[in-house]
Amino acid sequence: MKLPNLTILDEVDKRLRLTSKEVTFPLSKEDKDTINDMLTYLEMSQIEEYNKKYNLRAGWGMACIQLGIPKRIFVIVEETEKEKFKKYVVINPKVISHSEELVFVGEGEGCLSVNREVEGIVPRYARMNVEAYDIDGNKYTIRVREELSVAFQHEMDHLDGILFVDKIDKKNPYKNMNKMREI
Repeated sequence: MKLPNLTILDEVDKRLRLTSKEVTFPLSKEDKDTINDMLTYLEMSQIEEYNKKYNLRAGWGMACIQLGIPKRIFVIVEETEKEKFKKYVVINPKVISHSEELVFVGEGEGCLSVNREVEGIVPRYARMNVEAYDIDGNKYTIRVREELSVAFQHEMDHLDGILFVDKIDKKNPYKNMNKMREI
């Protein structure tokens, strides 16, 4: 596998705060290549051999805006078993419904654009139904739960210029923790 040449923006870059624009179909070759590069990068970041070789931080998801491209596209690469991955290409997503139940990631969320330790919890919906388009412009609906729901919400926030650190209460980073379920 060859590591794609991607430059991931750091949280200080103001472009991360842009609201990404809806995408029209068919996608350009450049957009499709970017999506495939993002998928490859995330997969390699989760495989120990590559993540050591290239000094990569493991990541589950990436939004185009993290590469400075303000388009409503993100990808998620979920390891389902050792070095086996399920890949999600999510274009122009919309939340159709979500649970009332809130969850948070016990060890805290991370982000390839936030290169520091962050204390605190981010309230997220435990389950969601999302409508989106795939790389070929086919509309689909997906139900996401638990960690995958958190990943979808994290990436959808990027599309609106929001970082996970914005959702942590500055004065009380563990606020309302007892009203949510840890995952």
